[in-house]
Amino acid sequence: MNLPMASDAAAPLLLENIPALQDEVRGLAAERGAVILAHNYQLPEIQDIADYVGDSLGLSQQAAAARSDTIVFCGVHFMAETASVLCPDKRVLIPDADAGCSLADAITAPQLRDWKAAHPGAIVVMYVNTTAEVKAETDYCCTSANAVGVVEHIYREHGDDVEILFGPDMFLGAYVVKTLGRSMHIWDGECHVHAGIKPRDIAAVRDAHPDADFLIHPECGCSTSVMEYVAAGDIAAEGVRMLSTGGMLGYARDLATREDPERGGATAIVATETGMLHPLRRAAPDARFIAANEAASCRFMKMITLPKLRDVLLDGEPEVKVAPEIAQRARIPIERMVAIS
Repeated sequence: MNLPMASDAAAPLLLENIPALQDEVRGLAAERGAVILAHNYQLPEIQDIADYVGDSLGLSQQAAAARSDTIVFCGVHFMAETASVLCPDKRVLIPDADAGCSLADAITAPQLRDWKAAHPGAIVVMYVNTTAEVKAETDYCCTSANAVGVVEHIYREHGDDVEILFGPDMFLGAYVVKTLGRSMHIWDGECHVHAGIKPRDIAAVRDAHPDADFLIHPECGCSTSVMEYVAAGDIAAEGVRMLSTGGMLGYARDLATREDPERGGATAIVATETGMLHPLRRAAPDARFIAANEAASCRFMKMITLPKLRDVLLDGEPEVKVAPEIAQRARIPIERMVAIS
C-alpha cells in the first residue's frame, strides 16, 4: 500500500497565538461566506472554531445541506471530494491537499472493476472512506454509523441470495457479517490507525480500569476479537459498545445528563483515533475518557492546522473539484447512503 506522504511538520503553534488565529479565521470565514466543516479527529483548536464537527455521515449530510457558497473541509482529501460531489456548484477548499487516507488508498477504481468482473451481478457497498473514482463504481456507500443498516436494506430490496462486495475496510466488513450473521465478500483493506489498536492494548487498559465502559469503533483491529470474547463470555458484555464516532458522541451526551457532579463522573475507554477524546470531553466534562492506545493518532488528519486554515481562506486554494462525469456517478451511492440514514 502506498501511503500519501505527510509534509514536514510545522513548528508547534504557541498557546498564546491560538485565540488570535481563531479570531482571524472566524473573521475570514464570515467575510467570504464560508462554512467550516471538521471531522472529529481534527486538532482541538480546529474543532473549536468549526461550524459543524462530526463523523463522515454527519459531514456528508451537512455538506449536502450547506447554503454557503464555499465549504472549507477540515478533514482528509476523500471527505472534501465527497462534499464536491454533493455540492457541484460550490467551492470546496481543503487546507492541505496532501492530507490523504491509508484506507482510501487500500482500493483503486481499476481494482474494484476487476473485483466486480469476477462477481457479475453483485451489489457493491463501499465505505465512504474511498476516492470519488471508487465511489463512481459503487452501488451504495456506507459509514460505520450505518453500515449494518445499508446492508440490511440491500437484503430487503434484493433478496436473501444477493451477492455483496464490501470494502475497503475488512474490520468493518467483519463487524457487519458478525452482526447480521450473513456472509459477504470483503476487501482486504484497513485504516492503519485503527488497525494498530490491538487486543493486547484493550486487555492492558481494561485491566487498569476494570469498571470502565468500553467504546470501540468497528474499524479497530480488535473489534472482531472483542465480539468473539463477548460471545464466548470471556469479556462481560455490560459496558461494551460498538459505536461510530457519532455514536460515541451520543453516548457522552447521554452520560452528561445522568452524571452526578458530587459523586464524580463515569470512566470510558475509547478505542478510536485520539482526536475523538476532545469532543467527548466537551460533551461530558465530568466523565473520564481514556484512549485505548495513546499512539492512535492519524498524521494525515493532523496535517490540517490553524495557519493552513487561515491561508486557505485568504488564498481560496487548494480547491477540490471532482470531474463532472465522475461526480455524477459517485453521487448516486452517496445519496443512497444519506437517504437510508
